[in-house]
Amino acid sequence: MVSKKSAAGLAAAAGAAVLLGAGSAQAATVPGEAPAGPATLTRTDVGQALNGTTTGLGYGIAPIKSLRLDPWAKSSADFLNNGAVLQPDQGLPSVGTGTLTGPLSDGGGIKDLPLAGGLTGLLPG
Repeated sequence: MVSKKSAAGLAAAAGAAVLLGAGSAQAATVPGEAPAGPATLTRTDVGQALNGTTTGLGYGIAPIKSLRLDPWAKSSADFLNNGAVLQPDQGLPSVGTGTLTGPLSDGGGIKDLPLAGGLTGLLPG
């Protein structure tokens, strides 16, 4: 009598043999014709490969540039819309944090930041 474990193992082995093609497969050739040699690869056009790569990168990077960085932008829970302003003496202009956090609290992305926004123009997309 065959146990259930060995029967299950035998069935699994038979299924694997069928799926993996344990039977001998012969290449279909026409009688009298020599079998084909090894396949050869064509030369890669480097210009087209680079063009395709930069085009693909452009489509991949463009949404990242405008991705909303502050999830609470334009809401009452946004902590970046609270700014601090310093008014120096002797008639100098005021300095505040709103210049840096303003684009983020308005719902902007990396391209809207004061310094990093200019650098995103170097990226494709």
